[in-house]
Amino acid sequence: MKRRHFVTLVGGAALIWPTLSFGQQSARVWKIGYLGFGEASSWTSEVEAFRAGLRDLGYVEGRNLKIDFQWAERVDQTFDLAKQLVDRKVDVIFAPASTQVGPARRATATIPIVFAQHADPVGLGDVTSLSRPGGNITGMSMLLTEVSVKELEILKEILPAAIRVGLLWNPTTPSHPTAVRAVEGAAHTLGVELVPVSATTVPEVQDGFLTMVRDQCNGLLVLSSPLYTVQAELVAELQIRHRLPAIFANRINVKAGGLVSYGADLDDLYRRAAFYIDKIFRGATPADLPVEQASKYFMVLNLKTARALGVNVSSTLLARADEVIE
Repeated sequence: MKRRHFVTLVGGAALIWPTLSFGQQSARVWKIGYLGFGEASSWTSEVEAFRAGLRDLGYVEGRNLKIDFQWAERVDQTFDLAKQLVDRKVDVIFAPASTQVGPARRATATIPIVFAQHADPVGLGDVTSLSRPGGNITGMSMLLTEVSVKELEILKEILPAAIRVGLLWNPTTPSHPTAVRAVEGAAHTLGVELVPVSATTVPEVQDGFLTMVRDQCNGLLVLSSPLYTVQAELVAELQIRHRLPAIFANRINVKAGGLVSYGADLDDLYRRAAFYIDKIFRGATPADLPVEQASKYFMVLNLKTARALGVNVSSTLLARADEVIE
């Protein structure tokens, strides 16, 4: 990705980030508490994008910045880790998704919280509105509900004869119930029967595939969730084993062997989240920093997987893909 100056509109006025950043001017060591989920190795690209965004603004780890990484193996661990970050008096908590924002919000009402890929910040009550968050939380958002509907449309285009589609969703991901309802409505419009399967653990994911096979599903839509990102290789392998062509939100799932993805550019969202942290370090309050929605969405196709599943990808769809993995 080419480095460029970032310009955004806030309340009708343009904010242009200066060449000499606050991070370069300040001698203070700022502390960011990073509240992650899953294995750190599953998020290396996003973490590096986040660090790159901070470096571009003059923040150098070990000089004027410290990032305290805390990785939860299970959702029920996130609150305790958030409390630890509060006790360590970090200046900002970076809680990338709604899975982490909720526990961070319960842990503190005063320390600023910045997110990078929140699916529904208004609907879940984490901010009052996109233009005026109104509390201690703000950041970058992706349109999970709308994107999930689009994913179903793409899957139906790839599998025009599909009459029954599985939907893998995670009840511990706060934004999923709303997305499930939207996809159910879209399925009715497209003339396909939806088979929702909830899974919060690896065994439940494995059992869910067996359920979808038993119900004779022709394809699968996997809603975006930290768990399914962390278990990208497992989900991709189950897709091949059970011959269930699947569409995902994240590119990492397709790199791991999934058939196709359509979703926001997470690296871009994480990099841009650094601008919110910089503004907060400069003295801005999250309540006055509008939530910005993702502007880059990509479709990625894995032709090797398509061949393994016997799926014929049309030339039209190939031409629309932003990336094709051979």
